[in-house]
Amino acid sequence: MVEESIEESSPTEIGVEGLPKNLSDLVLKADAAIEQNNLGYAVKLLISVLKTEPGFIDGRRKLRAAEMKIAGPPKKKGLFGGGGAGKLKSKAKKDPIGVIDDIEKELEKDPYNAALNELLHDVAFSANMLDTAAFALETIRRATPDNTKLLHKLAQFYENRDMPEDAAGVYKDIVKADPTDTDAVKGEKDMTARASMARSQDSSGALVKKDDEEALALEKASRSAMTQDQLEEKRDQLVLRYNEDVNNFDVAKELSAIYEQMEDWAMAQQMYEWAHTLSAGDAALKMKANNMKDRAGEEEIRNLETRVSENPDDEEAHAALEEFQQTRAVAQVEERRKRVEQNPTDPQLRYDLGQALYHAGKYSDAIPHLQQATRNPHIRTRVLLLLGRTFDAKGMSDMAIKQLADANAELTVMDKTKKEVLYELGLIHEKVESKDEALDCFKQIYEVDYGYRDVAQRVESSYAG
Repeated sequence: MVEESIEESSPTEIGVEGLPKNLSDLVLKADAAIEQNNLGYAVKLLISVLKTEPGFIDGRRKLRAAEMKIAGPPKKKGLFGGGGAGKLKSKAKKDPIGVIDDIEKELEKDPYNAALNELLHDVAFSANMLDTAAFALETIRRATPDNTKLLHKLAQFYENRDMPEDAAGVYKDIVKADPTDTDAVKGEKDMTARASMARSQDSSGALVKKDDEEALALEKASRSAMTQDQLEEKRDQLVLRYNEDVNNFDVAKELSAIYEQMEDWAMAQQMYEWAHTLSAGDAALKMKANNMKDRAGEEEIRNLETRVSENPDDEEAHAALEEFQQTRAVAQVEERRKRVEQNPTDPQLRYDLGQALYHAGKYSDAIPHLQQATRNPHIRTRVLLLLGRTFDAKGMSDMAIKQLADANAELTVMDKTKKEVLYELGLIHEKVESKDEALDCFKQIYEVDYGYRDVAQRVESSYAG
């Protein structure tokens, strides 16, 4: 992994609409060349565009597709060979952005080359070009699905980016290639469970109470690849090895993962932090440690909420919950602000900070971070949803409606997210007395999900008068 951190100087990942006219004209010429099967010319045009704008992710996709068409099916020598990657690694440490152009020149000769695509992933990741980083490994996934080592790296990338559905899909491909890969079997189950939990979030960002037990049971069931007794036995073995040499990176990393599987979030955080130190700054491990800290806080809130629900007259329990929520809100803002300061170009971290500020009631502070987070297409609709709520909380209903309408337009399938966006949009239309628009939102949900919240009552009551 390239360890240097690129912050303000990092290229911004953009679409063709973000290119200056002279470059967008070149892209049009490249598109025309591709249609005419003049692929060599298209490759030269796209490489020149990417040299000026390395963050032009759509151009990199077009380039690779053209190169693959020229190269034909992947040859065995390209699956795992170096292809010049070794010489470029030393340059990558000194000039991570500049080396991307050199990598592309080598990939022009062998677009399937695993070592070169992995190096592209590493330098893109270090520069916060996350779509490019994912694309590099996705190239290997599509072209050489038997390269399970790098598919594991891609799955871990998605897992650390809090993209469990994508991670589950990669793990599933690994299992197809190697049914004996128990880590991939467990990974697919874990990520499928986490995706299910993420989809069960309510409008406040907390897990919906009626889904809690089912979601948590699903996550626990995902541990079936290793029983609790086996996990404890494995943990004890690793602890003995760790005590023999606390600087053994592989043991520290494996022990971190075992604590995570056991849902001992505090110990998992501690071990991931130490593994991060031993790795000399692996960003993925630091992200893991941050995730474990967040999950420890979520578990504490669930425990306190359970205590309150079981003892509704217990004033001490109510006070403990309120105090913890307030303290955690402040702590989350401070912690996530530090993460953004360390990596200010990461849209996911901007979203996390905006979310923490929103829950802390600091709506004006949340807005600029959320606006920056919209550039990540993987989380864009979630960001727009939260932006809508933030503007609504500030009493800026027209701005809230605009954000939610944009999110709704980008969601083509009536899934949980689209229902949530429509419901929120309906509530705000109702608030500003746009009754027809509000009813239209509720009707769209009613047509596919009669039992969603109170939409049935809202729609049917509109006909009663």
